[in-house]
Amino acid sequence: MKTPNKHNSALHEKDGISPPDITDINAINNIKRRRRKQPSVDELVIGIFNSDITALSRAITLVESKNPKHLEKSHAIIEACLPKANNSIRIGITGVPGVGKSTFIETFGTHLTRLGKKIAVLAVDPSSTITKGSILGDKTRMEDLVKDKNVFIRPSASGEALGGVARKTRETIILCEAAGFDTIIIETVGVGQSETAVHSMVDFFLLLKLAGAGDELQGIKRGIIEMADAIIINKADGDNKKRAKMAKVEFNRALHLYPEKASQWRPKVALCSALQNDGITKIWDMINSYVELTKNNQFFETHRAHQNKFWLLQTIEEQLNVDFFNNDRIKTALKAQLALIDAYKTTPFAAAEYLLQLKKT
Repeated sequence: MKTPNKHNSALHEKDGISPPDITDINAINNIKRRRRKQPSVDELVIGIFNSDITALSRAITLVESKNPKHLEKSHAIIEACLPKANNSIRIGITGVPGVGKSTFIETFGTHLTRLGKKIAVLAVDPSSTITKGSILGDKTRMEDLVKDKNVFIRPSASGEALGGVARKTRETIILCEAAGFDTIIIETVGVGQSETAVHSMVDFFLLLKLAGAGDELQGIKRGIIEMADAIIINKADGDNKKRAKMAKVEFNRALHLYPEKASQWRPKVALCSALQNDGITKIWDMINSYVELTKNNQFFETHRAHQNKFWLLQTIEEQLNVDFFNNDRIKTALKAQLALIDAYKTTPFAAAEYLLQLKKT
């Protein structure tokens, strides 16, 4: 059989373009090192103090990370930022999905920037309980606000955090304050049983409601109104304005059933249309009245001191929880105890007692 010519063979590899000769390997390595180099704690802190948004964003990413190395670095950054923190008004905004939180925040934030304020919006997006994924779409919903140079918007996935608030929101507030933001707005996922998490990190708690949505009494049952410093009935425009006025009367009646707050502030009810920029000025005036009252009677600082103690206990509880379930012996024993529970050979209480005793040994 005739041997095929190598140039006619289908398997013949044609000559290609030769790669360029590497003349300076050190230069290439230096470029790679520069790309991999992460800013130091001091560099990030200086950047934050200079209102560098890139440095602030990188620091928040470290705070949100579960990497032990990042945790150590974030603690150092927070400690350095503490002396420049606590110089803002912290406002929590909550309400059922569809109440118009994002539209309200955009209109409200635009009003504040026109007054010369610097706004940080910490918007917490809902995470899927199955995939743990999150859309993080607040920057697309607040198209105008995100373009404002005096506004910083940080969307974070809520994960499994209490009350739908991202686990490290508390520390993020400190970093934003150190970066010069004088008004911090925390937008929550929505009204739920654990909304106390929001209340425990803000100065003023604002509840958005809709008129005629059928949730007025349900809201009172959940106790959210008891925590609110103001109830804002949004979308009070067009055909809905009459219903909004009726709802305002009902909420005012309900508020009179609650005892006076320790702050000596009587919660207010107001109407607004974020879409038409109506009623926004009155809401800001209301918040300023609250701040003036509570600073004069010393409740403002006392309340923040109580919040710090609350978060100390919450952090200890969270760390104990992490340490317990990450223990290898506990992981193995927990599977065995779960199997015994499924087989009706033990009770959840007996299993819990066994696991807690095992952790002590």
